[in-house]
Amino acid sequence: MAVKLEVFNDSEKSAKSQTVILDHVALDDVKLASYDIGYRAGWDDANAAQTEDQTRIRADLAHNLQTLGFTYHEARSHILKAIEPLMLQVVGRLLPAIARETLAPIVLETLMPLAEGLGDHPVTLVLNPASRAPVEALLEQSTGLPLTLQEEPTLGEGQVYIKLGNIEAQIDLDQATADIAAAVRGFFVLPGKDRPNG
Repeated sequence: MAVKLEVFNDSEKSAKSQTVILDHVALDDVKLASYDIGYRAGWDDANAAQTEDQTRIRADLAHNLQTLGFTYHEARSHILKAIEPLMLQVVGRLLPAIARETLAPIVLETLMPLAEGLGDHPVTLVLNPASRAPVEALLEQSTGLPLTLQEEPTLGEGQVYIKLGNIEAQIDLDQATADIAAAVRGFFVLPGKDRPNG
């Protein structure tokens, strides 16, 4: 059975409507062509939407990573600013006090391996007068070695020279303290690459 379709045209030439007659095969072909066109258009729209979504997701991810980077640097900067005064006090006050308290045990720890191989040779210690009492008390109590202590006011309170026969050793807690203090102060100087927006 043939299908009749009317064709409407605005043209002035055509004053009457025309009728187009299609059979079932032609109608099925038209339907299939319309389906293919619609399917392709839908597929193209889906691909375009996916591409647009991926572009948006990449942009959002880049923005979020940049925000996290700034947040990390800002947080690090705030934390360092908050603990800097405490750490500088520890370095300036506590570290020298700890060095003074540990000087005598460090002298003993340095001296004992040296003294083991040299028997009864006298030990000479050259040190600051302020360091003499604690060092002398610990060494007399812990060793039976004959000691000679020489005071040298030009040495720092954390400096001791040990002479045992031909062997000499130096302990310099003042330098160690100064090196630690410089390292701590240097830690709180933010390099340009760690500054936000820099």
